[in-house]
Amino acid sequence: MTNFFEAIEIRRSSYAISKEKVVSTERIQEIVEHAVKYVPSAFNSQTARVLILLDDEHDKFWNNTTKILKGVVGDGDFKGTQEKMDGFKAGYGTVLFFEDQEIIHGLQEAFALYADNFPIWSEQSSGMHQFVVWTAFANEGLGASLQHYNPLVDEMVANEWDVPKTWKLRAQMPFGKPLQSAGDKEFKPLDERVKVFK
Repeated sequence: MTNFFEAIEIRRSSYAISKEKVVSTERIQEIVEHAVKYVPSAFNSQTARVLILLDDEHDKFWNNTTKILKGVVGDGDFKGTQEKMDGFKAGYGTVLFFEDQEIIHGLQEAFALYADNFPIWSEQSSGMHQFVVWTAFANEGLGASLQHYNPLVDEMVANEWDVPKTWKLRAQMPFGKPLQSAGDKEFKPLDERVKVFK
């Protein structure tokens, strides 16, 4: 197992993934549940909600997403999009990240002074959940990427998996065994991005 900073470094977008099992489904669930339990949220509101789609349910999500996108594109060139969809479906799972709007609205009513901030804080918490799961997956040898086909797929997801109306879909994370390395990454100079005052 790597240390915290090493785990952050190995977390990269993996688009070439396969259905070959790297870790058990129990371990995947354990990682997601740990993130949902311990990642912070404003006012300890715990607004994160997650679906883990595995095997046939994962395939169903990407098949249905492909149909929806074809309907949007119409007679246009769908080849590039189809390749992306096939690549995501080639993995063996997808994590769907949601934020429960009912809790957010309740906080807005209870703390009117901060009402405009609660949706922003919710997005920040969701981003942290996504980052923690993604990094933990990478630490286990899983490849993943973060996708955003919401709101196009929202209704389909709600209908297929009986998702409460108050859950707002924020991101999708297909994952599987990585088939190639992510390659080199360029970094802008840190002295342009971090300022220290003493």
